[in-house]
Amino acid sequence: MRHYPAGVTIVTLKSPDGPVGFTATSFASLSAQPPLISFNIAETSSSIAAMTQAESVVVHFLGEHQKHLAQRFSRSAEERFTDRSLWTTLESGEPVLHGTPIWVRATVHQLIPIGDHTLVIGLVTRVHDNTEDAPAVGPLVYYNGVYHRAEIAD
Repeated sequence: MRHYPAGVTIVTLKSPDGPVGFTATSFASLSAQPPLISFNIAETSSSIAAMTQAESVVVHFLGEHQKHLAQRFSRSAEERFTDRSLWTTLESGEPVLHGTPIWVRATVHQLIPIGDHTLVIGLVTRVHDNTEDAPAVGPLVYYNGVYHRAEIAD
């Protein structure tokens, strides 16, 4: 699947042990009514235990200027939240990354084990979009093992 481009997201959630987050390129919008989204997480992920216990998540749609975050959240779990200047928390406790053009908060609606992954379906409860009519930056895309800047045609 590495030859199919995908948008890059970071999923964050709260856990009893502190903030948890991971990079995901499997995001999909499933339904407008009700507003459902999905992404998957590998059973071998260091975040799987927290994800299966979470009540809600925040999915961040990364801009081209956030390649460093995509890389940070793909590395060791211990390094992901060490720089406190990169994030804050919502009133509900989930971590939110600064400078992310669009993010959504969703309650965990359903978890479906599929092969060596778990499919997470979320019910959107909040949308943050500071792009107005046109995004200030292009989306970050993952293709063939490398992060890319998506060219936006007029």
